Amino acid sequence: MTYPPRDRMPCLLIYGDTGMGKTKIVRKFERDHPPKFSQITGVDHRPVVVVQVPSEPIERDLYRELLASMGAPTMTGGTLAREKDICRSLLRTVGAKMIILDEVNGMLAGTFRQQRIFLNAIRFLANDLRIPLVCAGTDLARQALLTDAQLAERFEAFHLKPWQNDAAFAGLLKSFERILPLREASDLVSAEARERIHKLTSGVTARIFRLIETAAEDAVRSGKERLDAESFGDNLVLPLVSMTQTVRRRGRRVPQPVGV
Repeated sequence: MTYPPRDRMPCLLIYGDTGMGKTKIVRKFERDHPPKFSQITGVDHRPVVVVQVPSEPIERDLYRELLASMGAPTMTGGTLAREKDICRSLLRTVGAKMIILDEVNGMLAGTFRQQRIFLNAIRFLANDLRIPLVCAGTDLARQALLTDAQLAERFEAFHLKPWQNDAAFAGLLKSFERILPLREASDLVSAEARERIHKLTSGVTARIFRLIETAAEDAVRSGKERLDAESFGDNLVLPLVSMTQTVRRRGRRVPQPVGV
């Protein structure tokens, strides 16, 4: 955000498996740098502009997503060049210091030609505005950027890896203990509880949240009002299809909902 402008601004790629919290990180950063209305100019200054990459990598759609993110009215009937110029002008007007593109792996849904044009548009914006770009997505996002040698040289990659069953994971589970709305104190950090939770979720953040939420609901219904290693036994109905697939691969019996 405070990096001095230069011809080749540094950029960042955040990539990892689905459910690791990439979008939540992006949205948290956006909330921490909200737009501020200037009484003098009458303009919302937006230091961070966040957009989700269109489902198909079309250059015009990228500009429209950027314009919508800045609160600009929808354009109809304008040429691509006109929309591009307005987008560049408005990004300067609002004082954008960073552009974040979420789900950038979506560009692989297009043809090779569409991907090249889309990547060229991204590179042009970075060069023209002299501001850093942050891209977020799955490992496919990394592969997409690697197809452009110039962008690949500019992007630093940060891999959001699944949680390991270590002290950091224990700290995460300990934080859950403090916020669970249960009447009795829970024990999620015992070796057995950590091992069960980690095996069921493979260390994926979204799965961990859903699993503990499901176990907590079960604890309320049963009257137990606390979570421990037994809360994650064979009788717990797993909340996500991806988790049942993981358990099947590891040979554990998957409990089925009543009536199935």
